[in-house]
Amino acid sequence: MSKRRTDGRPTIADVAQRAGVGAITVSRALRDPSLVSDMLREKIDTAVRELGYVPNLAARTLASTRSDVVGVLVPSLTQHIFADVLRGIYDGIGQTRLHIQVGNTRYDLDEEDRLLAELLRHKPAGLIVSGIDQSAAGRRMLEKANCPVIQIMDLSDNPVNKIIGFSHHDAGKAMTQHLIEAGYRRIGFLSGWMNSRSKGRLSGYVEALEEAGLYDPQLVNPAGDLEALALRGSWDRHQYSTPAMGRQLLADLWKAAPDMDAVFCNNDVLALGALFECQARGVAVPREFGIAGFNDEDFMEAASPSLSSVRTHRWKVGHDAVIALRRQLDGEPDDERIVDVGFDVMKRASTDRTGKSAQPRDAAAE
Repeated sequence: MSKRRTDGRPTIADVAQRAGVGAITVSRALRDPSLVSDMLREKIDTAVRELGYVPNLAARTLASTRSDVVGVLVPSLTQHIFADVLRGIYDGIGQTRLHIQVGNTRYDLDEEDRLLAELLRHKPAGLIVSGIDQSAAGRRMLEKANCPVIQIMDLSDNPVNKIIGFSHHDAGKAMTQHLIEAGYRRIGFLSGWMNSRSKGRLSGYVEALEEAGLYDPQLVNPAGDLEALALRGSWDRHQYSTPAMGRQLLADLWKAAPDMDAVFCNNDVLALGALFECQARGVAVPREFGIAGFNDEDFMEAASPSLSSVRTHRWKVGHDAVIALRRQLDGEPDDERIVDVGFDVMKRASTDRTGKSAQPRDAAAE
C-alpha cells in the first residue's frame, strides 16, 4: 500500500497507483495536461477526484523557481470595465496549468504595494498589473519580480517588461474633436473619480479644445467638487462613479457655465447620469445639448437617445496579456514591448444634431 503524507492526505503515489501509471506521468499531467494523452489525462483526473487529491503547492513552489499562480492586480471589482478585462484573462488561461489570483487595489497605492509584496512571496509565474502609476516602491518590486510582468489598460514608453493598452490622451482628444465637428462649442468635462488614466483623457480634451480656440477652464468639473459631494452625502467615497453623481456634477457645472452646450464624461456611468439630468430639466439631447462618455458599456447603445462613447477593447487587453505571458513562460521571443490595441469613437444619437443616428435600424435600411 502506498505511503500517505503524515497528515493523512493522499499523495501523487496514491494517484499513480489508482490510475495505473507512474508517479512521473501524474506529475507531468498535473503540471501541464497537454503533455499527456487524452486517455491518460482522463484516468488521472478520475483518480484525483476519487481520492480527493490536492497538490501541495507550497512544496512544488519550493522545488521550482515559480508557482503556477498568475497574479492580477486591478483597481476595482465593481466596475464592468475590469470585469471585462478579467473575463479576457480567464479565457486566455484556457486548459493550462496556470491559475489566477486576483487582487483589488481599490485605487490605493499602499494597498497595491501590499498586494504586490504578498503575491511575490509566493513566487508567481507572472504578473498582470493595471496601469502605469505604481508607487516608486511598487515599480521596484515589479522590476525585481523575476517573472514576466504585463502592464495593461494604458501605454508607456518605459514599461517594466511589456504593456498592452491604448492612449487615454488620444482617445479623449478624438472624442472631443468629434463633439467639435458635431457643432458644439461650449463643451464641458465631467471628471468624477480621477486617476492617471482619467487625467490622460482630460489632457486630450484640453488639447483638442485649445487647438480649436475653444478651451475654457470653467467648463472642467474640478476634482474638489468630489469632496463637496461627499460632504453633502450625495457621493459614497467607495463608489467611484454613479448616475446620481453624474447628475449632480452636471448640475454644478451648469451653475458655473450656464451656456455649456455639451459634456464629455470621464466614464459611461457619469454620461448616463448626465442624460438623466437633461431629461429631468427638459433639455433636448442632442439638439440643445450633447453627451459623450468613455468605455462604451452595453447600456450606452440601449439608452434613449443612444449615447456616444469611446469604445475600449477590454476583453482583448486581458486576453492578449495572458497570451503574451504564456509565450514568455514558454521561452518564445517577444521583442514587442509596447502593444497599442487602439480604441473606437462610437458616434450615436446623443451627439448627432442631424438626427441621422437616431433613426431606427429598419427605417434606415429601407
